[in-house]
Amino acid sequence: MSISSFFPVWDQLTPDQQRLLEQSAAPRAVPAGTLLHSGSADCVGLLLVGGGQLRAFILSDEGKEVTLYRLFEGDICLFSASCMLSSIQFDISIEAEKDSALWVVPAAVYQTLMEQSAPLANYTNQIISSRFSEVMWLMDQILFRRFDSRLAAFLLEESAIEGSDELSITHERIAHHMGSAREVVTRMLKYFQSEGMVSLSRGGVRLTGREKLKALARS
Repeated sequence: MSISSFFPVWDQLTPDQQRLLEQSAAPRAVPAGTLLHSGSADCVGLLLVGGGQLRAFILSDEGKEVTLYRLFEGDICLFSASCMLSSIQFDISIEAEKDSALWVVPAAVYQTLMEQSAPLANYTNQIISSRFSEVMWLMDQILFRRFDSRLAAFLLEESAIEGSDELSITHERIAHHMGSAREVVTRMLKYFQSEGMVSLSRGGVRLTGREKLKALARS
């Protein structure tokens, strides 16, 4: 991917602004498990995802995690450059879920470009609004949906992401995504297995009753 492909407003930038974005974007390859950003005090810069998969999550004082959203090829991560969002501070962490290829644009450079370009600033605000919508949707799910329904939806989503019914994921990892305890996840997965919805193995979950899972996810 080229830098221009990340920005629908590319043609509305001046040649100098385009050149500054291209020249300041530093390529970076990161292995799965790399913590790229940790809390509002960390400001690594704007992340452009050229390949792989990132995860944005929050971490409680007790060490409990909950995934807010994922980032895939073509996505932009703004909250890794939280220092340029002076009125909005987030203690969000970003990690690479898979081996990933990124470009990193320094926060100061991107902030300067937003001040110069109204189309770029508007597009950035659209991204922020989209992420807020995702977080609000997640809060609604956590507060008002049953855990079994959320877990069924999560497994179906993972299957769609991986393109397979065979998921290489531990119960602890699922708990991190969902903001729950591993023991709760294990109990519910064992129930799913007894109902023919999944088959469990060490470090893996296989979807065996997709229609049952879909029905439960809709409930």
